[in-house]
Amino acid sequence: MATDVVTDEQDETDIAAEAPESTGAGWDPLAWPETAVNPVQVRWRYAVGIPAVHLLACLAFFPWFFSWTGVVLAILGLYMFGTLGINLCYHRLLTHQGLTCPTWLEHTLAVLGVCTMQDTPACWVAMHRIHHKHSDHRPDPHSPLVNFLWGHCGWLMFQNREFTNVHDYQRFTRDILRDPFYLRLERRENWLKIYLASMFVFFAAGFVVGWPLTGTALGGVQFGASLMVWGVFVRTVLTWHITWSVNSVTHVWGYRNYDTSDNSRNNFWVGLWSNGEGWHNNHHADQRAAAHGHKWWEFDVTWLTIRLLEKLGLAKNVVRPKVWQQSN
Repeated sequence: MATDVVTDEQDETDIAAEAPESTGAGWDPLAWPETAVNPVQVRWRYAVGIPAVHLLACLAFFPWFFSWTGVVLAILGLYMFGTLGINLCYHRLLTHQGLTCPTWLEHTLAVLGVCTMQDTPACWVAMHRIHHKHSDHRPDPHSPLVNFLWGHCGWLMFQNREFTNVHDYQRFTRDILRDPFYLRLERRENWLKIYLASMFVFFAAGFVVGWPLTGTALGGVQFGASLMVWGVFVRTVLTWHITWSVNSVTHVWGYRNYDTSDNSRNNFWVGLWSNGEGWHNNHHADQRAAAHGHKWWEFDVTWLTIRLLEKLGLAKNVVRPKVWQQSN
C-alpha cells in the first residue's frame, strides 16, 4: 500500500504495488520540489536541531564524556533503534506493509523509531511514500539529483507544504493515523517528549550505576553523561547519516539489478552499514518485499530479523521478493 497517495476515492490496498511514475525527464539536475519553493521557508526546528545534536555528539571527543559502556550502547543502539525502529518498523512494516506483527510489538518498535529523532511514524511514512511516487522527479522531496547535499539532509532544513504538519500529510497516511496510538504521537509534541525521556533514562541509569561504582556523586554524573552522549547523541547522529545515505548515496552510486524509472542503485557499503537498506534498486523494483537483498551476496540484517520474528510467530504475512517467487 505504500507507494502512492491515498485519496478519498482510492483504497490504500489498491495502490500497494504501483510503480513510481516516470516523466521521461532523464537524470539531469532537478529543481527544488515546487512544494518547497513557494515561498522558501526555513524549517527552523531542523535547521537548528540537527546541528545542535551534532554539536552535542562532538562531546564524545572529550575524555570526560568517554566510557566503553557508552561506546557499546551506541553500537547496540544502531541496531535497536535504527534497524528495528526505522528499517523494520517505519520502513518495511508501516510504509510498505511488507509484514504484520502484533499491535504491542508494532507500537514498541515504533517507539524505538521515535527515539532516533526522525519525526513521527506518520510523517516519516508520508515523506517516504511521496518519494516512491515521484522518485527522482521534481516532486520527490529528497532526490540527490537536485544536489547531493540536498538529497542527504538539506531538504530537511526547508518547509515542504506536503508535510508541514499532520493536517498536510494525513492524506498519505490515513491507514497509519486510524490507530489512536500514532495520532497521539502527533499531538503536543509527544514524539519529541519520548526522545527527551530517552535522554533522561540513559543519564539516570548511568548515574545510578556510576555513583556506587566510583564512590562519588560526580562520578555518577560523569558516567551518566557518557552514556547519554554516546548512547543517545552519537547514536542519533550515526543513525541519521545511515538513513540519509540511503536517500543520497544509493540514488547516485552503485549497480542496478532492475530497470526502474528512477536512478536508484544498490550500493555495497550502504547495504552493509544500513543493515540492508542500501540494496535500494532492489527495493524500488519491488517495494512491498520485506527482503531488500535479492542476491545471495546482498546481506540484509533487517530481513534476517524479520525471518527470526516470523519463526517465532511474531511476524506474519511476510512479503517475499517477486523474483524469489518466480524462481521457485
